[in-house]
Amino acid sequence: MTNPFYDPYQVLSRVYGAGAHLKIALADTPIEELHRTRTVKTVYGVLENDSHLALCIKSVAPKNPKQTVRIVLKIALYWLIFLGKPRYMVTDTAVDLLKKMGKGGMAGFVNAALRAFDESRVRIPAGDEGLAVTTPYPLFAVRKIRKEYGDRTESIVRAGSRGVTVRFVRGAEEYLARPHLDTPFENVYIFENFARDDGFFLGNYTFQSVGSVAICGVVEPCGSLLDACAAPGGKSVLLAEKCARVTACELHAHRVSLIQSYCERMGAGNVMALQKDSAVFDPAFEGAFDGVLCDVPCSGFGTVAENPDLPLGKSPEDVAALFAVQSAILENCSRYVKRGGALYYSTCSLFAEENDGVVGAFLEKHPAFSAEAAESPLPHEKKAFGIQFLPDTAFGAGFYVAKMRRA
Repeated sequence: MTNPFYDPYQVLSRVYGAGAHLKIALADTPIEELHRTRTVKTVYGVLENDSHLALCIKSVAPKNPKQTVRIVLKIALYWLIFLGKPRYMVTDTAVDLLKKMGKGGMAGFVNAALRAFDESRVRIPAGDEGLAVTTPYPLFAVRKIRKEYGDRTESIVRAGSRGVTVRFVRGAEEYLARPHLDTPFENVYIFENFARDDGFFLGNYTFQSVGSVAICGVVEPCGSLLDACAAPGGKSVLLAEKCARVTACELHAHRVSLIQSYCERMGAGNVMALQKDSAVFDPAFEGAFDGVLCDVPCSGFGTVAENPDLPLGKSPEDVAALFAVQSAILENCSRYVKRGGALYYSTCSLFAEENDGVVGAFLEKHPAFSAEAAESPLPHEKKAFGIQFLPDTAFGAGFYVAKMRRA
């Protein structure tokens, strides 16, 4: 049998070393199928507790070990602390993996570190520093959330994923005998585990976050809709059910292919996918659409519950730099809205500077547009211009959407 740390190590090496997104790393790494559930639990657990595990390593290693050893130690400590596995088994497994990978020279250090580790000697800081150690959110993000949401901060950053969200087109009754959560949206349910089967490839259902479904719910039916930043295509496909024609744009060719594949699988024949930079004006699009959705690139901090790798390496400067990109897309795409048409702006961010901040600056410059009330059955907070879904009340989803009308 494969060393149980081997597959998690391979996936985490891609995430930590190559900067790969966790879900892509899981999809692209050959994993022993018999133990896929164990591997997925381990890699998610390590990333969810990355700062805590780093602090634990520091308690037994005066110098920061090289990346290979750090990853092995994080896996081992996760099994020891959070899964409650026996120390001798965890230690032997870690040492065995290093030897098999030709890193036997570090086996003695890892053996000694794991045997000496004492969880009671690891000091978790108080306050926001402690939240930054015991959740996937870095300290700067915790402080920004504290500034905006006050006493609700801990509830937000500790909100975990509620499971796998599945949106059914047909055949939901076949699956509802399994434990699940109902959502406020028709044919959208959350399952603790859900392995795709033939129904997925037949287009009977798809995987789509509840926040994404909520954003689509704000968009009104129309004749022609532009989805300006559309990949992988979930919103375009869902919106194609209530809009006669959907034009789905993406900057990169491979992401356009993702949209096309998604539409083909789900039978959405009224979606046209195009490779286009939505920040660059196209005269052919001017005043051409009844509705335009700008689901812009963002920090993604509203989806940390689903993507614990997302905060790795992020800084306040990274978040601040997004304002220019988001504003450029909104500014440009506003020119594509017909008179009397609707303009929508959305993110999966918790931060006002990416949400109301962008919309407010846009409205100040463009008096032809005015904010309209957006409504949703999913619990939310009303902001000055849009509505904010928060992870602790919206099934782990943190999304924002604003609706504007061109006079």
